[in-house]
Amino acid sequence: MKYQGRIHQWDDAKGFGFVEPNGGGTRAFAHIKAFKQRSRRPVNGDIIVYEVEQDRKGNHRACNISLLKDHKTKRSRANKPTSQRKRNVIVLSLFFGVLALSVLVDQLPTIVPIIYGAVSMLTLLFYGIDKWAAKNDKWRISEAKLHLLSLLGGWPGALLAQQMFKHKRSKSAFMRVYWVTVLVNLILLGLIAFEVISTQAFMIVI
Repeated sequence: MKYQGRIHQWDDAKGFGFVEPNGGGTRAFAHIKAFKQRSRRPVNGDIIVYEVEQDRKGNHRACNISLLKDHKTKRSRANKPTSQRKRNVIVLSLFFGVLALSVLVDQLPTIVPIIYGAVSMLTLLFYGIDKWAAKNDKWRISEAKLHLLSLLGGWPGALLAQQMFKHKRSKSAFMRVYWVTVLVNLILLGLIAFEVISTQAFMIVI
């Protein structure tokens, strides 16, 4: 069970002190070695998140200690993949929903979703190969090729691959270029739809 408490009587030279849980309770001994991935050394008054164990003499000791700020940062990072996954599902669902509707109302040729599907599958394969190459220190697929595939319509497959293989999504520079390729591709798709609509309107007028 995790507790939240405040450090008291901290002796930084010796690396230990005590922690009292918020709201009152049993005071526990806290040692510097019990802290996990701390961003700095603790000081008196710090709020920490910890668990409690008993030693052979029955004394309470704090273990698995984290500074409150570090604990919140860790939870935020843990929740980030979940939020990204939800965002990706929404983006892909909206895109393919609009794409299917556009084909049904003859605003886009039937070949368009086929191209997106084929190029996305190829992009997914390339991401998988590159992930394998990265793990095994083999010849990598260049980022330029991955971006080119996204630009040509493979960005849905790239988005799926980033989630499946946990590949490239943490590289901010790569992801910025990726989203630019998505935007450019959607603009081109919009121009194609506009051209189809304009042609249909022209034919009706004639």
